[in-house]
Amino acid sequence: MKADIVLLLWLLFVTVYDFRERRAPNWLVLAGAATALAALVFGMQPFEIDWTSALLGAGVGFGFLLLFYAFGLMGAGDVKFAGALGLWVGLSALALIWIGASLMASAHSLLWLALKRWPFFPRLALLLAGPSRTPESGTPTHRPRIIPYAAYLALATAAWMVWGRQS
Repeated sequence: MKADIVLLLWLLFVTVYDFRERRAPNWLVLAGAATALAALVFGMQPFEIDWTSALLGAGVGFGFLLLFYAFGLMGAGDVKFAGALGLWVGLSALALIWIGASLMASAHSLLWLALKRWPFFPRLALLLAGPSRTPESGTPTHRPRIIPYAAYLALATAAWMVWGRQS
């Protein structure tokens, strides 16, 4: 199986999981990172990047989003996913992918805020807000994650794979 198909499947799994649960689980992130490393070892990397670019992509992807996590603006799964994604696409593609993902996340947020304020479509607002994480005691355990950022990173990566690499 070609490595780009494996990457697309991984991106699909991350997208679906993050939209449904608002988290990117460690097992899914590690599976993507291990597959990216295997593709590098066996010379099957779909974007023909070298080890340096892949490791820089992982480090910058993880490190940059770690700042957002430190301020409570992002979940840890999003940060780890960005690091694993950097192993796949390398450093040069990350900026374009981040811009695309951030635009989608901004649109999600603005639509959710508008629907929350003007509830014309209450089901859509609930869908955008994600699953409820309130325990039976009624007090939330942590701040809810409204934006599935790992999913938007995955979608932006898939779009980059289809349209962004054509030169």
